[in-house]
Amino acid sequence: MSDHVQPTPSGKWSDLGLRTVSAVILAPIVLLALYQGGAWSEWLFALIATLMALEYVSIVHGGDKRQFALYSAAGLACVVLPAAGWALGAIVIVVLTTLISASMRRGQSSQVNGWWASAGVPYVALPALALVLLRSDADLGWSALLWLALVVWATDIGAYFAGRMIGGPKLAPRLSPKKTWAGLLGGMAAAAAVSAAVCHFLELPMLVPAVIAPVLAVVAQAGDIYESALKRHFNLKDASNLIPGHGGVLDRVDGLVAGAVFAAIIGFLHHPASVAKGLLLW
Repeated sequence: MSDHVQPTPSGKWSDLGLRTVSAVILAPIVLLALYQGGAWSEWLFALIATLMALEYVSIVHGGDKRQFALYSAAGLACVVLPAAGWALGAIVIVVLTTLISASMRRGQSSQVNGWWASAGVPYVALPALALVLLRSDADLGWSALLWLALVVWATDIGAYFAGRMIGGPKLAPRLSPKKTWAGLLGGMAAAAAVSAAVCHFLELPMLVPAVIAPVLAVVAQAGDIYESALKRHFNLKDASNLIPGHGGVLDRVDGLVAGAVFAAIIGFLHHPASVAKGLLLW
């Protein structure tokens, strides 16, 4: 997601054109795969998890191939096993690979043995599990992911414009110094508005999802801050240069992965048999 910053005298919109072109190209591809479901969405989730693993391992583990293999295995397990009805098995794999990753880091530098490494496997794998569970409902899976994607994108866009147009006090200056409270509030407002519009379009209940959406926006911004703090800790501007105007995959999905896990938890707690129904039908 984008950093929302205080307006500057010049250049505050300098990256908007490239960002827009990238979004126009990528968004239809992503939405088409999500709409098709089945193998299409599963391949998309597997690709995202693998690219996240590649970037995260490159940043935190110096590109260690063994760590990449572990991260990728956990991510792929969280796509394949839930699709086959073995979601609990995927969680077991995440726990085991996290422990194996930790055992492989013994004796390495304190930086590698820190929080960033310990959180790595769950950060890469659990969002894949959440997305598969949300999409698995034949009736509402597409609607749930459409709602999630548009709410997170609305949060990103609202935060981007509110932050640049209003500015004001910083949100988390030590972790992500460019973000502002105005950007957060703008993202929350945009999330609620888009949630209501999506639910109206899909002929779904509007009230509760519109209340959930601003909370999800806060969670998405927390995901944004986590990834910003990760890059700041390792002295990086972007996770990679894979996506023009957006940096790497981690830069683009930081809010979505946090939002997906939150949405899946809400859906599961409300309706364990169908995460998508639990998220949208109240």
